[in-house]
Amino acid sequence: MARLRPPVRVELLQYTEGCPRLVAAAARMTISRRGLGELASMPPEEASRWILELVRRGHGSPLEHCSYTFLVECSRVCSHQLVRHRVASYTQHSMRFSEGFVREAVLGLCRELGVDCPERPGGPDGYRAYAEAAERARGLELGVKAYHVSAAFVVPPSLARDPARLEAYVDSVLASVASYYRLLASGAPLEDARYALPASVRTRVVVTMNARELLEVFLPLRMCARAQWELRMVAWRLRDELARVHPEIFRFAGPRCVLADARARGEPCSLEDYLEGRCEPVVPRCPELVPRDRIPACIASAAPRAAGPGEGAG
Repeated sequence: MARLRPPVRVELLQYTEGCPRLVAAAARMTISRRGLGELASMPPEEASRWILELVRRGHGSPLEHCSYTFLVECSRVCSHQLVRHRVASYTQHSMRFSEGFVREAVLGLCRELGVDCPERPGGPDGYRAYAEAAERARGLELGVKAYHVSAAFVVPPSLARDPARLEAYVDSVLASVASYYRLLASGAPLEDARYALPASVRTRVVVTMNARELLEVFLPLRMCARAQWELRMVAWRLRDELARVHPEIFRFAGPRCVLADARARGEPCSLEDYLEGRCEPVVPRCPELVPRDRIPACIASAAPRAAGPGEGAG
């Protein structure tokens, strides 16, 4: 399998400090005469017990008081699915400025070809030089050209594993890049030339979601084995970051089957419990109708280390 840039990158930028105590205090306030400030001073273990009950009972509104902001780098295919989640805020890198990603890929190819390409195209001659480099790069060794192409375009695992598929994909992308720069050389504006680029071109999105949306909607849907592989990878990476900073809330986060099973048993199991074989599901079948005996294998197949091309709908 060719060496490629990672398909996605996820970075947790900031989050509500003291979120577990805030959530627990808000939940406890609904049945207490004491003030929120007094309730928020509860010890961590008591806050964890209240959060556990919220998860088990599906009482999610207190979770909405905590928000998390993260940066996602992925393809436009993936970002189009991400922004379907409406209880969130998004700021996305404009596609007309995707030329920065594409330029990085072409400059790497120029170095491999031993040709002089300007660091910034800057005008028709520079754009033509980039177009010619993209065309010539199709003759490079597959692993070399695939690595540089992956700087600007996401390569699906099902294509990366098959040399014939990978060659066809990379050459198709390079042909698109050459067309893109020839359009720019002809005077076409960035906002129109971008129509020549495939949807696999990389983008960046700043996303803010609250804990309820993450725990009850985004993660259960997108960590599932039936989710599209790239957004599934984003969801699993994001869950790892969330569980690192606020395990009291997100240790039970996972595909829909994990949340459903947590609400069906007296003592919920964490996602790691299922992955490491310490917990067997008690629900007869998951929300996707997978029978109980096949749920553990389904969870394991959804994890990033096993993530394939994905057959799930976007």
